[in-house]
Amino acid sequence: MRALVQRVREARVSVDGKPVGSIGHGLLALVGIAPDDTLADREWLVRKIVQLRIFGDDAGVMNRSVIDIGGEVLAVSQFTLYASTKKGNRPSYSDAAPPAIAEPRFNEFVAALSAVLGRPVPAGAFGAQMEVALVNDGPVTIWLDSRE
Repeated sequence: MRALVQRVREARVSVDGKPVGSIGHGLLALVGIAPDDTLADREWLVRKIVQLRIFGDDAGVMNRSVIDIGGEVLAVSQFTLYASTKKGNRPSYSDAAPPAIAEPRFNEFVAALSAVLGRPVPAGAFGAQMEVALVNDGPVTIWLDSRE
């Protein structure tokens, strides 16, 4: 599993101009799923996202997690995180899980994240053409890959 995590002041995702999820201060997690991702990959990614110490403490040092600050997480499925650009100019997405595999795994990821945070995690609409808006805080953007 892969995630591009951005520290945000606020973020929202819409489909056809209608909001489907939004948060205030916290993290926007764009999540990609591979066909062979396991429960261990999901658990690692959930743990890493909620424990990343990328929020400032009283001294302004990035020393606090989203849990520490009582922040929120917005999860958005993004198969393009598995794009391969080795050949030509058109990316290949053959390393991404097909929707029949990715959708239930993404839903399980969101449920696991909700359980760890102790509250529902808003999410984008799987497979939809989404509009994601955010105010990046910092900016702070972190790449996570459960295989690296």
